[in-house]
Amino acid sequence: MQAFTTLTGVAAPLPLANVDTDKIIPARFLKTIKRSGLGVHLFDTLRYDETGAERPEFVLNQPQYRKAEILIAHENFGCGSSREHAPWALLDFGIRCVIAPDFADIFHNNCFKNGILPVRLPREVCDRLIEDAKLGGNARVTVDLERQVVVRPSGEEIPFNIDPFRRGLMLGGLDDIGQTLQHAPAIDSFEGREKSEKPWMPEISGV
Repeated sequence: MQAFTTLTGVAAPLPLANVDTDKIIPARFLKTIKRSGLGVHLFDTLRYDETGAERPEFVLNQPQYRKAEILIAHENFGCGSSREHAPWALLDFGIRCVIAPDFADIFHNNCFKNGILPVRLPREVCDRLIEDAKLGGNARVTVDLERQVVVRPSGEEIPFNIDPFRRGLMLGGLDDIGQTLQHAPAIDSFEGREKSEKPWMPEISGV
């Protein structure tokens, strides 16, 4: 998982509440277990019409937001089903941070597991950031996880809080597997003792 320290980029304004995971990535695209290739279907029903043509009014279809790395939305982002494909689609598109007043719990957890930083800020602050984001590439936003601040184009710093354990994992680029591998020497030592002390135990290979 890619570490998240400081991100400066274009923020896309999405002033919608209750954006559910089916809106983020419709169920018909969940046939894959690969994390790549889903970005093209991110917000599919909002981005494309019935013929598959882009809707020019949707924010991510506008030239200044096609490479946005930050998304700013309203309340209850990521509600609905627990599909992990939702953060996969966001990340594959290029979104590394979502800022909103709050998130659905499972989506919130899945973001951390996939290298996306979900930042909770009050609605009125999100609305100010959305106004900033409407300026497109002329108004880049910085998200500094080390200092836990969002920096507006004006230079104003807005503090946010992330659980210290999760903050450490994001800064270190550690997902669940990465956390386990940190203990590889202890695991190897344990397995060696088990093999020596309990030779009758069958070995498990090819796992």
